[in-house]
Amino acid sequence: MRANLRIAALAATVALLLPSHSCSIPRPIDSVTAPSNGETPQWVTAAVEAHGVQHRTFWSEAVGQQVSYHIFVPVPYDSMHERRFPVLYWLHGAGGGLDGIAPLSLHFAQAMQAGKMPLMLVVFPNGLDLSMWVDAKDGSIPMETIVIHELIPHIDGAFRTIASRDGRIVEGFSMGGYGAARFGFRHHHLFWAVSILAGGPLQREFTESPRADPQRRERVFRDVFGGDMDYFRALSPWILAEENADLLAESTRIRLVIGELDEMLEVNQRFHEHLTELEIPYEYLVIPGVGHAPMPLRDGLGEEGWCFYWRDNQP
Repeated sequence: MRANLRIAALAATVALLLPSHSCSIPRPIDSVTAPSNGETPQWVTAAVEAHGVQHRTFWSEAVGQQVSYHIFVPVPYDSMHERRFPVLYWLHGAGGGLDGIAPLSLHFAQAMQAGKMPLMLVVFPNGLDLSMWVDAKDGSIPMETIVIHELIPHIDGAFRTIASRDGRIVEGFSMGGYGAARFGFRHHHLFWAVSILAGGPLQREFTESPRADPQRRERVFRDVFGGDMDYFRALSPWILAEENADLLAESTRIRLVIGELDEMLEVNQRFHEHLTELEIPYEYLVIPGVGHAPMPLRDGLGEEGWCFYWRDNQP
């Protein structure tokens, strides 16, 4: 039975991923308290200097202060005055993600210039060190509220975007892959495509941490999820996939990518099997010889990896 479901899911995936473009290749939190770990969140980061990248801030009602983000703007944006652009929201992994902005923006810029990827804005939100891209149970870090209810409307107001589901993709690596799965599955009305790169924790129970020692896992479980397994489950992509399987199967393009040498391989494999059992169409790729590293993982996708970003009706 499982084998038949897997064949059906993969067949549906192939049909979903063939664009007409020629491609050979929660409720807002009312109040915020101090983080339970006693650290002060760095809501405004240092600016990253990179070609085409701007460092900006917006006012967040959720935290009562300015919050920063970086955004890559393709060169043609300034000359195409009547055109509206799709937006890729890129969610970083643990540690803040600033070091990845320059290589990633160059990676996307070169692909756009070569015509491999549609012209689009790329937003790099500030997800702090270990927010897990969720609203912390104690209200200290309302990260999901900030991105979903504040940053996205801000971007649509400040730039010429396609301000609808058809104009948004969410993608992330590691902690950001977990965040991309959560945002894309829970807020499927906001994103037409979800790309999960080396995501974690994708399991139903937060009882293992292949890339972190038990102390770090306990810290995240305590500070973010309040030590409450029910809260973790309610937020998990595993459960969100179950709750929204029909809607995701109907209209969301999903990509799950993991390196062959990544410690998260087994977790991603189980998540892959779970999506298959739910009959949700998706693409699952294991990149040979790659560990837990974003740029080698992206490079391992090859030319065909760029097809993911094209919609059927894109020029």
